[in-house]
Amino acid sequence: MDTTIATATSNDVSPAATLQLHSIIPEIPDVAMELPSFLSLKRQCLGNSAPGEFFLASCPSIALHVLTTCDLDPRDLAKLEATCSFFRKPANFSPDLELSISEVAALDICQKRAIFKRMGEEERQEIKRKCGGSWKLVLSFLLSGEFGNRREKSQPLAGPGHSIAVTSKGVVYSFGSNGSGQLGHGTVEDAWQPRPITSLNGIRIIQAALGADRTMLISDAGEVYAFGKDCFSDPGLVVQETKVITTPQRVKSLTEIFVVQAAIGYHCTAVLSREGRVYTLSWGKDERLGHGTDLNCLLPQPLLGALENVPVVQIAAGFCYLLALAFQPTGMSVYSVGCGLGGKLGHGSTVSEKQPRLIEEFSLLKMEPVMISAGAWHAAVVGRDGRVCTWGWGRYGCLGHGTEEFELAPKVVEGLKDVKAVHVAAGEYNTFVVSDDGQVYSFGCGEANLGQGGVEENTLTPKLVSSLKEIKERVVHVSLTKSVSFPWTGHTFAMTESGTLYAFGSGGRGQLGVKLGDNMMERAEPAKVIGIDLS
Repeated sequence: MDTTIATATSNDVSPAATLQLHSIIPEIPDVAMELPSFLSLKRQCLGNSAPGEFFLASCPSIALHVLTTCDLDPRDLAKLEATCSFFRKPANFSPDLELSISEVAALDICQKRAIFKRMGEEERQEIKRKCGGSWKLVLSFLLSGEFGNRREKSQPLAGPGHSIAVTSKGVVYSFGSNGSGQLGHGTVEDAWQPRPITSLNGIRIIQAALGADRTMLISDAGEVYAFGKDCFSDPGLVVQETKVITTPQRVKSLTEIFVVQAAIGYHCTAVLSREGRVYTLSWGKDERLGHGTDLNCLLPQPLLGALENVPVVQIAAGFCYLLALAFQPTGMSVYSVGCGLGGKLGHGSTVSEKQPRLIEEFSLLKMEPVMISAGAWHAAVVGRDGRVCTWGWGRYGCLGHGTEEFELAPKVVEGLKDVKAVHVAAGEYNTFVVSDDGQVYSFGCGEANLGQGGVEENTLTPKLVSSLKEIKERVVHVSLTKSVSFPWTGHTFAMTESGTLYAFGSGGRGQLGVKLGDNMMERAEPAKVIGIDLS
């Protein structure tokens, strides 16, 4: 960045001095350039080797304001430090006079995040230590979590027979099947239109998770509320009597943990703390939860082993396995634990894992994962470069590799080589991908409704969802049912940049939030959901 500053002298009668930005003309020794005597020229620079100082060096507060209001990416802040001494020398700002202005900016941006605001000083310093000793890295850790699960942003969720929508203001709407009270309205009656959960008034919800007949909600205070079936055990086991909870109730066993995300599988439930630690509860068989507890342990137990000192930013639960997206100063990585049948753990075999294990294939692919999605039997990842990898059971073509064969390790979906992906969602036997230009691609089981206009043929490679392209608005998020159980089949939500929600798939109990025609049980084409503001 080169600037030229023209300064009027005290004898000049022209208007007050102004700052003008120009490109610097390279100095040519053979050419003499005469300048008016009333002008003083000084070259500004971003590096140490060239003359002059950064042109806002005398006004660091302005520079800090620009950095924080622009919400720069941590990588951008790091590049500024590497390029200009002004950004890496002590800035003399509180709370730490030794912090560089880039570090102060990163800390200020962190303080805008709900989960960071409530941290005490000791907790902040501990997460800073875990992230590598830099506020820029802490900011990267927080942003990575927000990107992966839309924390603090509007989000629709398609569960097995019921649906939840969380607005950016923290209001929760629910609709669909309600036989176990999983809608949270205080009844067991189905709801065909989205209704706000009024008992949550005054509580801001930032994240949600759905399972068969159950719902979990996370507040900005780290509190976990659950309703529906109060049992996460295998239906085939003799366990305590299942309770039905029809309004959100605080989960007492999690009161000592500040939770920022929950994930519900068929055989386990997991929560993620704001410090990046993963806890699992119920179905305590060691290869499924990563710790040797009793079969029906209802108390949260931390996942240790390889993840003991590695902070996690996102978790995803499949039918009987768990994925964790871990943050490290050198980059993001994925760990898996649980049942390995079909290769869904991604380690090159079908062996189950009792402890979290690093998926090494991403380093061989030279790919840094930034988002994970666990379908019932297969998994998917988006890389920082926009590539998509899938692995696990390939039935019906849900991996997008052109066959129905399973993959034991992550494999790049070649059918998306010309697409830069920003979001992926894996269901039971289908997968959806959202590109950076808002286009949606799907592949897998045709009967699960891929949004392809009622065509029930299986799609073995990615195919553009033309019905969503026709809405002429950029799609930013897709959610689909990931574990279908009788009598439910799947449904899908697509949310646009403006917060408009579209639904298609199975809707026989109101889970689409849209009206169906007489004797209709599903919609093949996306329909707009009325009554929810997700902007």
